Order: sequence, then C-alpha cells, then structure tokens
Amino acid sequence: MRKSGPPKGLISYLVLELLEEKPRYGYEILKEINDISGGHWEPSYGSVYPILYKFEEEGWAARIEREEESDRKYFELTDAGREELEGKRRESGGKAAEFADIILGFYHVYVAFATDDRFEVEAPEGAWRFDETFSSWIIEQLIRHHERDFGTFERIDGTPEEFYEKQGIESED
Repeated sequence: MRKSGPPKGLISYLVLELLEEKPRYGYEILKEINDISGGHWEPSYGSVYPILYKFEEEGWAARIEREEESDRKYFELTDAGREELEGKRRESGGKAAEFADIILGFYHVYVAFATDDRFEVEAPEGAWRFDETFSSWIIEQLIRHHERDFGTFERIDGTPEEFYEKQGIESED
C-alpha cells in the first residue's frame, strides 16, 4: 500500500522515455505527461525541473541550445541516460500493483464520500457529485478505455485471493 501520490520513480521514468524520443524542455514534458494521462494528471514544475537538473548532474541528460528558442532549456538523453532508462524500464515494470492500489484506493474514497455516514460532503448544483450515478460514469469510462485499448471487456469472477492465485501472485493479506 502506498502512502500517497504516484508510484515512486514514475515521473523520472516518464521523463527518460520522453527524452529518448526526442530532446525536450520542461514545459513540453509536463504537457506530454498530461496528454498520456488523458488530461487527468500533470506533475508540477517543482517535480519535473529538479529531475531534469538531476539527470544533467548524473550525466543522463545534456542541455542543448537551440538558436531559434534560446530562452528554453532543452535536454537530450545521453548514452548513460539510455543505460539508466533500461534499468528504469525494469523497475517500472514491477509497479503495476502500486498503480492498482492507487486507482482502487482513490475510488474507495470516492465511494466512501457517497455512502459512509461519517462524511457529509455537499454537492454544488450542476457539478460532480459523490453518488451512484457519477460512480457508474467513472466505471463506464474505465470500461470504454479498456475496450479501446485492449478489446472487449470481460468480467472477472472470483475473489481477489482467487484472482491472485490464478495469476500466480502471492496474496497480500
């Protein structure tokens, strides 16, 4: 279970992948991450720029000058950065459970605001609400995105323990 925020190292990994694609500047990286997330998440400047400067210090990225855009700080991946990226790819591949915990955890909080009597969240008129209708819309969007990216959505029966066993994963009791 994560304490908060995206899995540790996620932003660094995304920055390395984006720099491998082509040289970029910080704001461009922020916007690209926002696009990757479907417009639902954009890290802060305070997280991306320190990563770029760290990469420069470590020799994983080098600052490049562009005459036509001399006011922007572009960075490109170095050979050492490509080696670091290989390691980050392996590391990030092991974070699927953390992603699932974050997604499910925030969904559970959303539903708790709608159903748990301890919370008295007021809904402004004409805005999102914590209720069954909006919860259903969230799930519908997840299914639509799943079908767009993976094909027909098929329900999975069974408990989490049964799912873990079928997938060969040790259950986190």
